[in-house]
Amino acid sequence: MSVISKIRRLLQLLERLESGRIHNTKELADFLKVSRRTIFRDIKTLQDSGISILYDASQRGYWISESPYLPPTDLTLEETLSLVLLSQELGNSKRGIPFFETAGEASMKLQSNLPNHLKSYVGELTTGVKMGTEPKSSLDDSRSHYDRALAAIAEKKKLRIRYDSLYDQKEISTLVSPYRVFFKRRSWYLIGRSSIHRAVRTFHLGRVHESSLTEDTFVVPKRFSLEQYFGKAWNMVRERGNRKHVVVRFAPLVARNVAEVTWHATQTVIWNDDGTIDFHVTVDGIHEISWWILGYGDKAKVLEPPELVELIRSHIRNMSANYEQPESDERDRD
Repeated sequence: MSVISKIRRLLQLLERLESGRIHNTKELADFLKVSRRTIFRDIKTLQDSGISILYDASQRGYWISESPYLPPTDLTLEETLSLVLLSQELGNSKRGIPFFETAGEASMKLQSNLPNHLKSYVGELTTGVKMGTEPKSSLDDSRSHYDRALAAIAEKKKLRIRYDSLYDQKEISTLVSPYRVFFKRRSWYLIGRSSIHRAVRTFHLGRVHESSLTEDTFVVPKRFSLEQYFGKAWNMVRERGNRKHVVVRFAPLVARNVAEVTWHATQTVIWNDDGTIDFHVTVDGIHEISWWILGYGDKAKVLEPPELVELIRSHIRNMSANYEQPESDERDRD
């Protein structure tokens, strides 16, 4: 078959999918007089080109809700600049969010559509304004798992994954009903119900070794939300049944730095006459926040609760032991 014939067929398929109706593969194959396997390949070709083709699991068919191209939008210079800056940083292969390379392409399109007299002006501003981003996990080998997770969420189908589990201290195989894909703490995470754990769990996409989309369907619980799932965790590690009110006193040298940042939804800050602050927060578990407190060294002192005070002491003892020199080392220097 010639390339022209294939392009013509793809355009006919695209026009059919844009009709607003849901079409199953048999209908599309009969319409185009090709096999269902060819339809699957053509749909993947269109999806790989950036066209968002949706799948309806209940009717087992494909559709496009509307044109894949957005209508022209009148943006102000400030709006365009904001979008260009965000797109550049999100799409940066070294600093940006993994798998968001198309954001960089969007930035170039935005700039190319600017009037000539504004292109140089925006170019100068984007050169002079930079956004710092945190280091991120290396997910070079995880793109296929990320794409399957998104497909599983869209089609409400379960994922079979082989996973290097830190919690279980071994490699596991489990069937996951994926509820959300979530970027935080420098990486992408898959959150969903695990068949072997019989509970909702968090899976680091960088530790997924294999993944496959199944035909098993699932329903996201109506009351599920990330806010409910993480509760009052300091970041992502929620210790259920271990909610504590934490008070940390920070020395003047770092007090303003701590007070200026919203670290947690429950925090309050009380300034003392000597320039210190008492940082109050309620968290589900003390282990994760202990690592943050230790980052401030001797400029932070835990006042409450006693369990956290003892945990910090334990960390300090272990840290001190790491730097104690054996007697043999001292004799070698003599």
